[in-house]
Formats: sequence, structure tokens, C-alpha cells
Amino acid sequence: MGEERIVGMSPEALSGIRVVGLSNTIAGVRASQLLADFGAEVVEIEPVGGSPLRIDPAWPLWDRRKKSIELDLKAPEDLEVAGRLAAAADVVIDTFRPGVAERLGLGYEGLASRNPRLVYTSITGFGRQGPLADLQGYEPLALAKIGGLQAFGRMVERPGPAMPVIQYGSFSAAQTALHGTLAALYEREASGRGQWVETSVLQGLAAHDTFNWFVRVISEKFPGAFTRAAAVVDGVPSGGLAFRLVAGLTADGRWLQFSQTSEHLFRAFMRAVGLDWMFDDPKWCTLPDFEDVAQRVKYWEMLLEAIHSRTLAEWQAVFDDDPNVWGELYRHGIELLDHPQMIHDGWVMDVVEGSNPPMRQLAPMVKMSKTPGRSGTAPARNANAPELRARPAPAVPDSGTEEVSCRAPLEGVTVVELSLYYAAPFGATILGELGARVIKLEPLAGDQHRYMLPEFPETAAIKVLQGKESVAVDLATDEGRQIAYDIIARADAVLQSYRAGAAERLGVDPDRLMAVNPNLVYLTSPGYGSGGPCGHRPAYAPTIAAAAGMGWRNAAGTIPEDPGMSLDDMKANSMRLRAASSGFGHPDGFASLGVATALLLGLVARQRGAGGQTMKTSMLSTTAHALADDMIDYAGRWPAVSAGPDFYGLSALYRLYEAADGWIFLAAPTQREWTRFSAAIEDRVDIARDPRFATADERQRHNQELAEVLRRVFLDGAARAWEEMLRKADVGCVEVCSGPYEDWLLDPNGGRASGFVTETTHPLIGDHPRLAPLVRFSRSATRADAACLVGQHTRSVLSEFGYSNDRIDELAERGIIRC
Repeated sequence: MGEERIVGMSPEALSGIRVVGLSNTIAGVRASQLLADFGAEVVEIEPVGGSPLRIDPAWPLWDRRKKSIELDLKAPEDLEVAGRLAAAADVVIDTFRPGVAERLGLGYEGLASRNPRLVYTSITGFGRQGPLADLQGYEPLALAKIGGLQAFGRMVERPGPAMPVIQYGSFSAAQTALHGTLAALYEREASGRGQWVETSVLQGLAAHDTFNWFVRVISEKFPGAFTRAAAVVDGVPSGGLAFRLVAGLTADGRWLQFSQTSEHLFRAFMRAVGLDWMFDDPKWCTLPDFEDVAQRVKYWEMLLEAIHSRTLAEWQAVFDDDPNVWGELYRHGIELLDHPQMIHDGWVMDVVEGSNPPMRQLAPMVKMSKTPGRSGTAPARNANAPELRARPAPAVPDSGTEEVSCRAPLEGVTVVELSLYYAAPFGATILGELGARVIKLEPLAGDQHRYMLPEFPETAAIKVLQGKESVAVDLATDEGRQIAYDIIARADAVLQSYRAGAAERLGVDPDRLMAVNPNLVYLTSPGYGSGGPCGHRPAYAPTIAAAAGMGWRNAAGTIPEDPGMSLDDMKANSMRLRAASSGFGHPDGFASLGVATALLLGLVARQRGAGGQTMKTSMLSTTAHALADDMIDYAGRWPAVSAGPDFYGLSALYRLYEAADGWIFLAAPTQREWTRFSAAIEDRVDIARDPRFATADERQRHNQELAEVLRRVFLDGAARAWEEMLRKADVGCVEVCSGPYEDWLLDPNGGRASGFVTETTHPLIGDHPRLAPLVRFSRSATRADAACLVGQHTRSVLSEFGYSNDRIDELAERGIIRC
């Protein structure tokens, strides 16, 4: 309603867009943060007394450049103000449980009748249909249901699941919400109408699985194709990938995460540790895979001892001498803000407010050449109330009737993908689900991701190839490059994620392609950066996780950095550290979601008048945003939360408990939830009348005593029974499932009932279940197509672009293309 269009070169991509946040959840405020960073006016409606998130150390980042008003939504006068602000907005972000906004009169249908152009984005915990739709949207409840808490159990010495403190689901749901919001804004330009956008924390978490879903599909469809094995058996890695990505302790007590997945990198690493003789030794030549467990253990010990033979400085000298050998330091806390690549690329900035000392924090998540984002300060509580209360009600237009469209919001958009593996390509997959045509230009042999499970090629890459057209072409040849230029000349966006220098060598760098198509949205999204100290380094999820501090953030300082550590302790702590870094979520998932957000932001900016431009994200910088509560430094900063040395949870009312036959997660941190919870268990223990627990302050003071009382209570009952009883009392409690994550999603009474799974047909494996698109729209369609084979569309795409069949045959004969 307050939208203004960009004229010429604008300083901001979303100038004139008005956003109202009906949210006190991390997912909601993180979604609106990006909109504010790029020029939207964002009004956060906070409860009286301020948002409960204001105590989070990252609040100055999450709330920067926004406006604040406190409203009591139970008071008619304040509710009217909220309705007036929401009805005048271009975007409303709602994180209430299903039905709450509607009861308040702030739901989509009521607001859309006052403003048909409204894009209304809902973020729930589990979606708006299915058996868990009414469950509170706390992230650990979602993790518990899909096996995430059990996956993190490997980072603790005690048996059972563990709670990570990194906000995997909240950050990811914020990104999927942005995908839907930006796509709906893009579609609104053609239709003139807004719509309802829906996503959930659980759908955000689903983005983090790279290929396990399809390992299961193949195992079930083709028994005997290969045997699924646990990654770790009795504390020992079961496969060679763990050794290619080994974590080891240096001689001076710092942990390094190595990154040598491809064969030439692995051989370089083996030379560096003095073990390359093994390749020619009949006893060891199958390295890093060994059937014999004792031999596997011996090899592991030799690797760890070799890593331990050098100090950190000595290893850094090795890395400088050979760019094919690389290991990342497991950073602590805010150490990432001093990472040389973060500094080089300008991802860290100082924000000054009045006479206060500078606040170090992250720059906006996307770098845009024409419409750059800006930082700023967060408002004080209720700072903008007078202005916002005085705003007039919007005019009431004719609402008409909303019809579901068979068109997807990005229909007509073409994206060309020049990327490998998962971290960038899955971002393009998401745009394909939103209706874009995605043409993947891949090497003649295909994206290496296709072969990460060599027993059954293609399986590992199915998820990331869904909905794409594959053109296999040798870009190192003049004719191969010309094919790329012919396609890109008619494209809307290009996604490129090569290591530094590769795009220039292949002639697909930003300068060259923007000359071919000046209206192009060109996104560079490598692991580290397109230049600088680490742009040429190999970047995989474990190394980026180590660099960003994910392992240390979850492990909460429980893993020692003792140079004198025994070999057995090195092995145990190495596995714990790896589990803390990637027990479930990982930088590949974060980065891919950030790629989709960036591409959509660029398309919206172009549509609003900015034209083509170059943009940048990276795995490292996007992961930094996912860890925002550790990526900010200022005087008086609250400490980041910890799950405690035993990793049970944040408090007695937000933690894991062991039941008689398993585990549950209890989430009842608010006063209202405490009242319901204490009443539900009063026949077992009368905690409501215990003076130690009478108020929130007293419960915090006696937290350990309350946890001990509840520990004894929960041991006297089955996990499923506790979930059923407490959910009937409207208390957040679920049984912790063992996983894997696809078990719940594929269950007819789980993810299928929630609409999170659909069916498609792959050209190689036939019919199979796949994740449905991560966003739903009230009017627009989405797509859930199958994956492609290498070169499956080479002939059809080249024919479309004017190449004759004879010319195509000639190029194929000469090895320029693969059909």
C-alpha cells in the first residue's frame, strides 16, 4: 500500500515496501530483518513490556532499522491499531499457532478483504494441517519429531539425545518464509493481488538433508543395491568419507577440520601427512575404505597422530605451500568475525549508535552491486508508538474474489545454474519449485554430486536436481562457451559457485556474462569467496561449520583443547566435535536457502526498476548469519545461551527428560504454559503450590531443583503417554523419535498427513516419494518435478536455441556436448 518503485539506480531494493511483524519468534524477526536491511519499512508489533527476544544477544542485529510499537492485542483499542497497521502493509509476517490470528481478527482473509494486495506470510512449527498442526512451534519439538535431537546424541558421552543451541529450524524457516514472500511480491506485479504464503519450522529443517532420503528410497526400491550402514559403529567411523573429512588436534591444542573429499585433494592430504606410500601398499591400497575394523582404527590413529605432529602455525605453512591441502580451525564464539575471508569480503561491519562504542556485527546477508543493503541500529521499546498510532486507516478497495491460479509465481523466469554439489544448486532447485525454468550447465561427466554414492550413481544428487534441465557441455572449449552465451543471453538469472578464478578461466565470470546480457541477475555464491585469502580453498560443510564455530557453539566448551590428550581421547573427542558440527543441520542447508533468498531478492529488485546487477553470498557468510547470536560484539552483550554440560536444554521447562521407555522434550517456558503444565501433572506432584516455583523468578532461582522434581516424575511413565497427556492439556511435549528424519515425513500419519510429501517419477528409478515444495500459496501453484539425468535435455535445449540436429550431432561427436 505504501509501495514506491525504483527509478534508475536505487540505494535499496525494497524501498517503499511496508512490513508488519506479528511475531515474537526468532523465525519471524529474522525474516523481517532481511527485508529491513534492504529498505522495507518494518514495524514489529511487540507485547507490552517488549519482545521476549530482546534479551537475546543478537537482538540489535535482528531488529536493526525496524520500528517498534507495543500493543496489547487483548485490548480493543490496541487491537484496532494492529489491524490498521496490518491492513495498510504490503507484507504481514505471522508466527502465531494456526487459528490465533484469525480469532484476533488479524488473519489473512480479514486483512485481505481490506487490502487485496497484501502478501500474508505465516510461519508455524508444523504446518496448518496434519496431526501436529496445533502443537507449539518451538524448534526442539520439531527436531525431536524428526530425529534431530537423537542425531545430536553423538556429541555427548551419556546415552540418549542432546539439544543443540544453534537455531537450525528458525533460521531456515525464516529463509523459506522469505522465498514465499519475495515470490508473492514478484507475482503481485503481474496479477495486482497478494496472497497467503505458508511455511513451517519443520519444512525449513527438511532443507538440510542432502541425500539420506534417497538412500532410503533406493534401498527400499532395489533391495541389495547397497546396504545402509550407520556412520559410526562403536565409536569408529564406518566409511572412508569420515577420514577424508577428519577432525584432528594439533600439537599446540587446537582442533582442525580437514576437507579432502575429491581424489586429487585426498592424495595431496596424504602426501602432507606422510602417508601417501599407502596407495602402493597392497595392505592399505583401498584407503580410506577398509572392511576390517581393526585396520580402519589403525589407519584413523595414524591420521590423528600425523595431524598432532604439527602445531597450528606449522599446518598453516603447509596450507600456504599447497592449496590442495586445507584444514579449518574450529573457531570459538565471535572468532569468525576475525576470519580473514570475512574481513576481506566486507561481511563484518561496525555500527555506531550515539556516543556508544562501535558494535561489531554482520553486514546484510546479500551483497548487491546496484541496490546494496544497509545496516543500522535497533529501536528502543515502543520508540515509534506515537507515529504509528496516528497513522490513518487505509482506504477499503473492492476485494473481489480470490481464485487459485494454475500459474507458479516465477513462471516465465529462466535461471542458468553454473554450480556443483548442494550448497548453491539447491537454491536454484527452490526457484524451480516456485515456477522458474532452471537450466543446469554441467560438465560432460556430470555434477560430481551425482556420484557421491558410487554404488548407485545419481542417488546422492536426486534432491538437488529436481525440476531442472541438464545441458552437459564442456565450457573449456570456445564452442561450449558459445552455447552458454546463447542460453544466458535469454536468461533472467545466473547462479555461479565455482572456486576463485574458475569462472574467469571458463569465460563465465560476471563481467563477461553481464556484457552478454546486461539485464541479468548474476549471483556468485562460493564456499568462501570469489577472491581473497581463502577464495581458492575447497569448501565443504564440515570445514565451513568449523570455521563458523558451529561445533564449539553446540559443544559449549565441553571438548578439551589439551595438547597432551591421549590417542583414545582424541578419537572420542574428534567424533563428538564432528557430531556437534553436523549432527543434523549444516552449512550446505543454510547456504542453499540463502542462495534462493538472494536470487529472489535480485529478481524483485530488477522488476522494481533496478535492472540487472551482480550479487554475492557465500557458505561462510550465510552460516555466520545462522549463528547470529554469536556473531555480534558490543559492550554489555548478554552471553549466548547454553544447553548445559549435559545438553539437556535451556531450563527445567525447556529441556529433555528421560521417560520409562525413551525420552521426551518439554517446552513450557511461559507463564501461561506453566499454569497449564502444573495443572496437568498435579495428581503426580503439586508444583503449583510449591513456594520455590511460585513465580518465574523463583523458578529460575530454583531451576535445578525443579528439573530434579520433574526428572523423577517423567521417569514414571512412557514417552508416548506423556506426549498424549500433555498435548491434551495444550502443553508442548513430544516423544523424541530416533529418526532418521524421513521416517516421520514418510509416515501416512506424519509428514504425508501434513502435506509435506508428494510423488514424482525419476527417469532412472521410477516412481518415488519426494519432499513437496517448502512453501505454499493460496493462489499460486508450485512444482514438484523429477530430477534429471546428465545431458538429458542437451538436445532439446540446443534445438530451442537454434542449433540444428546435424550441428548437435557434430558437437556431441567431438566431445563438446553430451546428449
